[in-house]
Amino acid sequence: MHAMQYAITLPADYDMQIIRHRVKSRGHLLDDFAGLGLKAYGVRERGVAGSPVNQYAPFYLWADPEAMNRFLLGDGFRGVVRDFGRPVVQHWQGLHHRPGPAADAPPRTYTRRTETLAEDADAATVIARAVAGHEALATTDGVHTTALALDPRRWELIHFTLWAQASHSSPGSVGDRYEVLHLSAPGTGRLGTGRQW
Repeated sequence: MHAMQYAITLPADYDMQIIRHRVKSRGHLLDDFAGLGLKAYGVRERGVAGSPVNQYAPFYLWADPEAMNRFLLGDGFRGVVRDFGRPVVQHWQGLHHRPGPAADAPPRTYTRRTETLAEDADAATVIARAVAGHEALATTDGVHTTALALDPRRWELIHFTLWAQASHSSPGSVGDRYEVLHLSAPGTGRLGTGRQW
């Protein structure tokens, strides 16, 4: 599994209805994209739920790295580049994925949090603790999906959770919050469940 995200930060006065219309008219195009586990079409709006920015920031879990490459070099992503410029695309090695009790409900939000490993920390111990946290989070009411990924270049953990409701107060809900406009999930069964290292 690979996790991936790009974030397009838009002007403060940008009409976010343009993004909403874009996702409504094009989001379904990845509903059967081979090799994609899931794509959460996320947005943040300035002044809503504490967001300081307008942002379009889809988050992906890929079952197949070749599919990720095919997407980035294909027509769909060319449209993003044409309309917004070529964004920085972050990607991380997947460590853990688990569907939650609300996996059959459409997700309304997702949270993403970055955790930097201390320089003197034992990486395997920190990661094992984070995986255990995601195992517990996956049993929490309202959780659609939770995943953990690693950036070994910066030694950062990426905590990603989809939620079935718009607001939540679980300890696992800490982080930047995005509204989910659409979920393409053609290959969640291929993402595996549980620890992946």
